[in-house]
Amino acid sequence: VQVVQSGGGLVQAGGSLRLSCVASGFGVDEYAIAWFRQAPGKEREGISFFSSSDDRIYYADSMKGRFTMSTDNDKHTVHLQMNSLKSEDTAVYYCALDLSVRTTVAGSGGWDYWGKGTLVTVSS
Repeated sequence: VQVVQSGGGLVQAGGSLRLSCVASGFGVDEYAIAWFRQAPGKEREGISFFSSSDDRIYYADSMKGRFTMSTDNDKHTVHLQMNSLKSEDTAVYYCALDLSVRTTVAGSGGWDYWGKGTLVTVSS
């Protein structure tokens, strides 16, 4: 199983970035793919996740609005479009895969596979 991320980098405040993640090497029908982030000195927090069981995308309440998650037709590739970025969005962003049904992205525990993370830096 692999979780491979791409995207990220340096952007000015107010700008946009798009992250991508490809999860591969698994064959179960029910799984979830999520985005998390971890800012310096803070705990990892959930942003959103795609649930294959109901083909829906869910967001943490605090992340609704500026962040949009989407999937490709294969449902194994996901993207995170981040708009109107702020300096407080500076963090390492992670993609995670869980080979089971998930009902929330709250808490980072229990996810089976993680990407290496990609740094997003928002300059003010």
